[in-house]
Parts: sequence; C-alpha cells; structure tokens
Amino acid sequence: MKIGPREKYCRRYGQKLLWNDRCSSVKCGLVRRRNRPGVHGKKPRPLSLYARQLIEKQKLRFSYLLSEKKMKNYVQMAMKFKESAPLALIELLERRLDNVIWRAGYVTSKLMARQLVSHGHFLVNGSKMKSASYLVKEGDIISIKPQSRNIKPFSDLGQRLKFYQPPHWIVFDPKTFESKIVKLPKSEEVQHNFNLSLVIDFYSR
Repeated sequence: MKIGPREKYCRRYGQKLLWNDRCSSVKCGLVRRRNRPGVHGKKPRPLSLYARQLIEKQKLRFSYLLSEKKMKNYVQMAMKFKESAPLALIELLERRLDNVIWRAGYVTSKLMARQLVSHGHFLVNGSKMKSASYLVKEGDIISIKPQSRNIKPFSDLGQRLKFYQPPHWIVFDPKTFESKIVKLPKSEEVQHNFNLSLVIDFYSR
C-alpha cells in the first residue's frame, strides 16, 4: 500500500490513524489543524449511510496499512468465522505481524514495523519472516535477527521498553528482546475507534 502525506489521512477522517512519535507530540497535524484538508475543509457535510460506511472502511484500512484488495480479503475471512464478523475482523487485523511488532514496542510506528519486516530484520520461531501480513499464532516467538540488533531502530530499545507495557496477550522478555504470543487477541481487549459493523456492511452490499 502506498502512503502519501500521512497526516492528511488523520485530518480527513478526524482521527489519529498512523500512530508514531509525531502523533503524541504538539506537532501532530490533527492537533494543529482540526479541519479537513482542502478549501472546503471547514464546511460541515451531511453524510449518507454509504458515505459513513466508506469512511469507516477507509479509516480501518489506513490504520492497518492495507490495500483495498487485502482489506476485502480480511472481511471475507472474518465472515467465515463462527463469531460475529466485526469481532473476528479486528482480531485478524491485530494478529498481523507488523501490528504485533508495533504493539510489542519494538518500533514507534506501524510503517517502521512493516519496513523492518520486509527487510528481514525479524524472526518468527527462529526463522526469518519477511511477510508483514503473517498472522501470528498462539505460542509464536518473535525476535530480532541477531545481526540486526545494533541497527539504529533498536539501538535504544532497552531504554524505550523500560516502562512500556505491551498488551497482556504478548509477553516480552527484556533480557532476550523476545516476544511470545501467549494467547490470541480478543476484540474486547483491543482499544479502537472504528465502527466495524459499518465496515462489514460496506462489503456486504
């Protein structure tokens, strides 16, 4: 998925989507300018049901850095689960390797997580994994490739993670910098601001 001017997505949808260090600072575009980008950004606009469904779909897609094709595939997968599709969808997305690496605290943004995975800097169960879309399973162990531990993104990892608490379905070992998936994430454990039912409805038309 190609990412353009990142903060425009956040301003367009009125929500922080691509979390990174800038998002938590006063430099965040959404903090400095709350209106939508463009000459008509300050004008209120009535939204149809389709428009609300589209917006929710786009928000979720950009937050997890998905192409339209991949987003549709995840929805189709979620609709095959026994549990409700909205709940299954967020659980699937949370299991993506790039998202798990971000959740574990290895990096400060999902974009960085995706880049490092694609360059082969992470191992899953001791084997190099270059697919950011890999869905972690219970018992998986994620680690940094030994040759990559001294590169810049990880140089201050010990200090950064000193007071960081990952989700309780991820157990991080500060001595080895390994993370273990002790259980799969559940929807009620995931904090998000998405109307997942509207996303499912968009693809069910």
